[in-house]
Amino acid sequence: MWDYIEERARRNGEYIAKTGCTVRACAAHFGSSKSTVHKDVTERLPALDPALFKTVQAVLDLNLRERHLRGGNATKHKYEARKKLPEKN
Repeated sequence: MWDYIEERARRNGEYIAKTGCTVRACAAHFGSSKSTVHKDVTERLPALDPALFKTVQAVLDLNLRERHLRGGNATKHKYEARKKLPEKN
């Protein structure tokens, strides 16, 4: 594996473990795609750093279990924000 790919996989894994963020948020932070981050932390990281992989896997599992709650909250905030806007005539 190329050195920069290994470094990127470790960096992504460390960021997710430290912040508890989602794959999408990690990708946005580093300016890469969600697919790249996901491949790095699920396929490449286990071979590079198994202990970090276990930590990252726990965060990803938690995010997966909470996904439906995040979607509901996003919809709730969307409609609350619309109520605060003045109505159009």
